[in-house]
Amino acid sequence: MEYGGGYSTTSYGAQGGMGGGGFMGGSQGGSQPNAGRSSLSKDTLRPCTIKQVLDASQPHPDADFKIDDIEVQQLTFVGQIRNISTQTTNITYKLDDGTGTVEVKQWIDAEATTSLGVGDNKPPTQLVEGEWARVWGRLKAFNNRRHVGAHVIRPVADKMEITYHLLEATYVHLYFTRGPLEPGGGKGGAAAGMNGQMDGQYGDSMGGASRQMGNVSANARRVFQCLKDLPQSNEGLHVQNIAAHIRMPVPEVIKAGDELLEQSMIFTTVDDHTWAMLEF
Repeated sequence: MEYGGGYSTTSYGAQGGMGGGGFMGGSQGGSQPNAGRSSLSKDTLRPCTIKQVLDASQPHPDADFKIDDIEVQQLTFVGQIRNISTQTTNITYKLDDGTGTVEVKQWIDAEATTSLGVGDNKPPTQLVEGEWARVWGRLKAFNNRRHVGAHVIRPVADKMEITYHLLEATYVHLYFTRGPLEPGGGKGGAAAGMNGQMDGQYGDSMGGASRQMGNVSANARRVFQCLKDLPQSNEGLHVQNIAAHIRMPVPEVIKAGDELLEQSMIFTTVDDHTWAMLEF
């Protein structure tokens, strides 16, 4: 079942929660070597609860917010509308999802409002106090108060969407704090996660990706470490550069890269033999 006009699947890392990739306007590019890879995570649409919004950390006023120590810019959540306040320039909704309350501001474009035939700067008739709504937007702070600037806010037509979203937000939280489920899940997945954490050589240096190291060969570990350590452009590293750096035959590097691609730990960029590390 689809919820939210195409909001049916979520891939975390290089994709977002909405159909078509999840990337939204306003992403910040940069010239730093790692800018391309880091932007993949922070520009991905992040499902969350309002408590996670309120608890998000911000190292300094100009820094991006972090949830579970992962940078986020675009987020989505559901909540019951407790109050609607209409101003000349914006409509402010106070939403409550049971974990906390937050203000959501939707700015009014006077020209667009007129062209759409919506008068008097009133909220859509479907958005009323007491009903549930889904929000897509960006977390902001002003005068030490947090609010969400909404790109889109719409009513929740199917109440199962509420349960769906809370389960998805829980899944993503566990993904970033405990690592992905291994095939088979259950105790086997938990055991594999423990094996990844106990990996002495790579466990501390590879962050969340260390939990997947138990499923790949020693050569794949060397290739991954090379991609992690070597300075590179947004395009990543070519197989030839990796082979020269770690002194491994090119066919062995390609075989190791195939293992990492299957584990979704790296991705191809300009061609099939140029790789970049997928940050978790």
